[in-house]
Amino acid sequence: MAIVALSALLFACGNKQQQSGGDFGNGPAPTLKVMALQPRTVTLNSEYPASIQGQQNIEIRPKVDGFVEKIYVDEGSVVKKGQLLFKINNPQYAQDERTAAAGIKTAQADVNTARLQVEKVKPLVEKDIISHYELESAQLTLETKKAALAQAEAALENARINVAYTTIYSPVDGVIGSLPYKLGSLVNSTTAQPLTMVYNTSTIYAYFAVNEKELLNFSRDSSTNTSLSAKLKRIPPVTLVLSDGTIYDHLGKVEAVNGLINTATGSANERAAFVNPRGLLHTGSSATVRIPKVLKDVLVVPQNVTYELQDKHFVYLVDAQNKLTNQSITVMDQTAGQYYVVTGGLKVGDKIVAEGANNLRDGTVIKPAAANTDQIYKGLK
Repeated sequence: MAIVALSALLFACGNKQQQSGGDFGNGPAPTLKVMALQPRTVTLNSEYPASIQGQQNIEIRPKVDGFVEKIYVDEGSVVKKGQLLFKINNPQYAQDERTAAAGIKTAQADVNTARLQVEKVKPLVEKDIISHYELESAQLTLETKKAALAQAEAALENARINVAYTTIYSPVDGVIGSLPYKLGSLVNSTTAQPLTMVYNTSTIYAYFAVNEKELLNFSRDSSTNTSLSAKLKRIPPVTLVLSDGTIYDHLGKVEAVNGLINTATGSANERAAFVNPRGLLHTGSSATVRIPKVLKDVLVVPQNVTYELQDKHFVYLVDAQNKLTNQSITVMDQTAGQYYVVTGGLKVGDKIVAEGANNLRDGTVIKPAAANTDQIYKGLK
């Protein structure tokens, strides 16, 4: 009889425990913050490592042989288009110019002599003193001398061009790179290294790679007649995150997409352009391109109200009887800060527990309290 009485007592206590909240002991139902899901507009950022290149990276090479006589700039100098950079010394070109100039004088004298001969023969032919053949021969000689004069003038022009090549000017505005050759170095047009590089960084290009899936999503469009340029215009302005983690002052624009996929990496290159008025960005530096994507009328849940089990995400759904139910959800790969964008498992108006879900159990009856959604979503942009 004592055993029966003890069993009845334990059974009664168990019933009281279940009626008063189950796993939370004999007390009343626990009070938990609950929020009803409403559609929101969020911005997701995709980030890609990028390599910075100048708008123009121009090799400065000599077109003639000679020794480096003068260097008018230093490494890192800012130069303007047409500014003098180098002087190449080769006396041979100056000598060639003088020789060509003398050749013109000789050729001009020959032309004058041939012209006098024509003028001498012409009246004699008109008077039938000599044959017409003599006049034609003199005229042909004059034409030959004129051709020789033209060749001499061309030789002088070539000599002057070679002399001009001994002074090297900057073809663009930019910044001077390294100077591998010092004063007295012998250089020519086939030298392995250029005299220097001029980097035009007034506008810089950030090159980054996207995977094949992202390229496919970009290429797919509801309108088959949409051109590539129209698709690029729809990409919002992008942000550049510098190597020290700071945000670059100017927004950029994606200007080009390389449709060729690298079979080794499975990615394709894209190019974003940024203005660089202060010269802060340099060729060869690294950064991160951040591309925003605005999603309208989507459901967003804080990550801290979810838990994972076997690579799946769960939240606690609160039904009309205030009972908790485990609800599996699907979320986007990208996240908006400390939030998940829900793509399945929840709908507008569903109520979920808005605080930590680690110590909760399915079937628990709770006392809901309205959560401050402004506070919950304050970090969402």
